[in-house]
Amino acid sequence: MSGFDIRKTGGRIGAEVIGIDLSTELSEPVFAQIHQAFLEYKVLFFRDQDITDADQLAFAGRFGPLTQKHPMMRTLDGSPQVIPVDGEEQRANHWHTDISFTRAPSLGTTLRSVVLPPYGGNTLVANGAAGYKDLPAELREIADRLWAVHTNHAEQPRLGTERGEEVRRAFLARRFEAAHPVVRVHPESGEPSLFLGGFAQRLVGMELRESRPLIDVLQSYVRRPENVARWTWRPGDVLIFDNRSTQHYAPNDYDGHKRVLHRVSINGDVPVGLDGKSSYVIQEGE
Repeated sequence: MSGFDIRKTGGRIGAEVIGIDLSTELSEPVFAQIHQAFLEYKVLFFRDQDITDADQLAFAGRFGPLTQKHPMMRTLDGSPQVIPVDGEEQRANHWHTDISFTRAPSLGTTLRSVVLPPYGGNTLVANGAAGYKDLPAELREIADRLWAVHTNHAEQPRLGTERGEEVRRAFLARRFEAAHPVVRVHPESGEPSLFLGGFAQRLVGMELRESRPLIDVLQSYVRRPENVARWTWRPGDVLIFDNRSTQHYAPNDYDGHKRVLHRVSINGDVPVGLDGKSSYVIQEGE
């Protein structure tokens, strides 16, 4: 395949890949360029795709082994690697990094539009590496030494519906906790990044009341508007973000309309901090 283009959508994060058909098998040279752009721009967007779940699985699988089943979320019957992200069941309107409450969070996540509301329902992706670069030197020195406890028992929004509460109870039925470095070193690019999000509940060695203000200050650098890409979905859209250096947010701004995306994730590795130490499990599914 030739003639495709990769165009930045913002100065610090995001690029649109034009002229690629994800229903076909990408050649090694083409995929190498896409993979390099994935590392550089953190999130890639593809318009006008006519693909199936099988095509989405094949594309995501080029980045690494796929996550077999989410520990709590519903998957499609017969396709345990595909999660239907249904606004009638959950609306993750908070910044988070996928399954960061486990020792080895996802490498990345692909999303494909299936049913879209007439307005709203955008996806926001924030660049944690840019947030780290923005830190004043004095604050960066503090962040470099911090570790955070991530848990699924943090910032789980309520829909106020019977189905929503049922899904929320299932998500919280077992407790997962893992400790990660606040500054994570990307395993491929070597780039340091703030690794936080809504599942980061407290800092290791500190109480919740001591942790919250510092976490909020660090988070504010990641969420700066210039560090955020906002994608307005259209039918046929696909995106993939690097979960190792981003956070994402799905605003609950589409009222009672239906919104369904299909999610396929790639297995990740264990985060490592600037000091070379690896993340560890505190509690797993008890």
